[in-house]
Amino acid sequence: MARRSGRRTHADRVLEHLRRQTRPLSAYQILEDLRDDGVTAATTVYRALDQLLAARRVHRIESLNAWTACCDPSHTETPVFEICEDCGAVTEHVHTSLTKDIAALSSHSGFEPSHSVIEIRGRCGACRADAPTV
Repeated sequence: MARRSGRRTHADRVLEHLRRQTRPLSAYQILEDLRDDGVTAATTVYRALDQLLAARRVHRIESLNAWTACCDPSHTETPVFEICEDCGAVTEHVHTSLTKDIAALSSHSGFEPSHSVIEIRGRCGACRADAPTV
C-alpha cells in the first residue's frame, strides 16, 4: 500500500498484522489487536480491508467471515482455501488449470461469474498427525 509522507497507513498496519497471523481474523479481531497501534474504529478497519481487497493483498474467507493476507497479490487465478476445522489454519492454493475449468464450466452454462470462492474444510496434516489412533 502507498504510504503517505513515509508514515504507515491503517491499511499498512492491517496488512502487516494479517501477515503475522496463522489464521484468518474477523474485522473486529483486527480492531481489537490494533487499538494500541492507532486503529480505533471498525469503519477504519473495514476501509483498510476494502483498500487491501481492491489491491488484491487480502482475501475474505467467506464461510468464516474473516480475512487473511494473500499469498501472492500478482495472481489472477481463483484461490482455493483449505480450512482446518481443528486448529483454524487456512492455506491458500492457486492453480491455473482449475481457474480455466471454472471458466469453462460457466461458459458452457452461459453463466457470467462476478466472483468465485473455493473453500475446502477438513483437517490439516499437523492436526491429523496429532490425532489419536483408534
